[in-house]
Amino acid sequence: MSESRSTDTPVTVGIDELLERVRAGYDRIDPREAAAAAEAGALLVDIRYAALRDRDGLIPGALVVERNELEWRLDPQGSHRAPEAVGHDLQVVVICNEGYASSLAVASLRQLGLHRATDLIGGFQAWRAAGLPVSAT
Repeated sequence: MSESRSTDTPVTVGIDELLERVRAGYDRIDPREAAAAAEAGALLVDIRYAALRDRDGLIPGALVVERNELEWRLDPQGSHRAPEAVGHDLQVVVICNEGYASSLAVASLRQLGLHRATDLIGGFQAWRAAGLPVSAT
């Protein structure tokens, strides 16, 4: 007697659908809301890579953490956490260049228990276009 094996193919999701699913789980904020959140104590986290920061500048007061280090630096229980990672209730606003990679980063942070993590609609480019402060690197 031969054993029958399942030939189920894993379900795949394209990036556009993945972004839609991830973003449905939280409220994203616009540049003015992000600035107000920072004034109220939220942590702005810039995950852009160095070349973009060098080219376009920085948001004053934002914590710079490149994407590949984000979870290690923001996990309040992690041994490599940033001093700013004070607890799971911290409001974190993740900022990438245009607001795509930041959404995926938020999904990861939320899995770590940072339930108030969100991202900036349009990313750094929207912040700058809104006329909000930017400093040279």
